Amino acid sequence: MRRSAMAVMLAGLLTALPVAAGEITLDGEPVQGALVTGTLTPGNGALEVDGRPVQIAGDGRFVFGLDRDADERTELVAEWPDGERLRRALDVASRDYEIQRIDGLPPSKVTPSEEDLQRIRREAAMVREARRRDDPRTDFTGEWRWPLHGTITGVYGSQRILNGEPRRPHYGIDIAAPSGTPVVAPADGVVTLVHEDMFFSGGTLLLDHGHGVSSAFLHLSAIHVAEGERVRQGETIAEVGATGRVTGAHLDWRMNWFDRRVDPSSLVPPMPGS
Repeated sequence: MRRSAMAVMLAGLLTALPVAAGEITLDGEPVQGALVTGTLTPGNGALEVDGRPVQIAGDGRFVFGLDRDADERTELVAEWPDGERLRRALDVASRDYEIQRIDGLPPSKVTPSEEDLQRIRREAAMVREARRRDDPRTDFTGEWRWPLHGTITGVYGSQRILNGEPRRPHYGIDIAAPSGTPVVAPADGVVTLVHEDMFFSGGTLLLDHGHGVSSAFLHLSAIHVAEGERVRQGETIAEVGATGRVTGAHLDWRMNWFDRRVDPSSLVPPMPGS
C-alpha cells in the first residue's frame, strides 16, 4: 500500500527539522563563594568545569562550587554523544571580605606544637577523604534551612587575625547559641564523618548532600547520628558546644563542593531576627 502524498510531505518536513542544540542553563549568578546549580539539556552529555568532570543527574541537573578566591573567569565545556560540543565562559563576580580580630585564644591553639601539627594533619586527611565522595544523590536541590537560629558572629571569607597574628580566612558561618542547643540538618544527606574531638574544630560532623556537596558542623558538644546514617532536613543531628579552638559556645557551619569552600549563607534566607 502506497503512502499518501500528505504523509510523504510530512515525513520530509520532519526529516528536515534541525536537531535542537545542547544547552547549559544556570540557576543564580556566578560569584565568589557561590554553589552554582544548573541543567544540561539533553541530560546525556558530559560536562567539565575548569577541566574537572562534573556529575550529571538523570534529569540533567548538576552543581559546582566557586571558592572564596575564584578567578574572574570560569569555563564550562559540555559534550554530547553525537560529538556536539559547547564551550561557555562565565564571568565570576568578586566579593569584598571583612577583617575579623579574635583575641584571648590559648597560644597552643594559634601556634601548635609539632606533635599537635601531626594530629592536625591526620584529622585534615580524614576530612579530605570524606569530601571526595561523589554520590549520585541530589539532596543539594530544593530549599535549604538554617541548622539553628541565633546571632551571626562570624561570616564566610573574613580574614582572621588571631591574637594579633594574621591567619587563614574563615570559611564558615558562626552562629552563637548556648551549649546544648539542637543543630538540625539544613538539607537531606548522609553522615560521612563523626569525630568527637578534633584539634581545631572539636566535635565535628560532616553530611554529604550528593555530587560532591557537603556540610560541616564544628565545635559540637554532642553528636546524635552515626557514620553512614541517612538524615532528613530538619532532623536533629547534634548540639552546639565550645569544643576545639573557640572563645565561646557557637556553631561553625561550613560547606564544600569537593575541595572548594563555598558560602552556606548563599543557600538560605536571611537569619530570622537579624
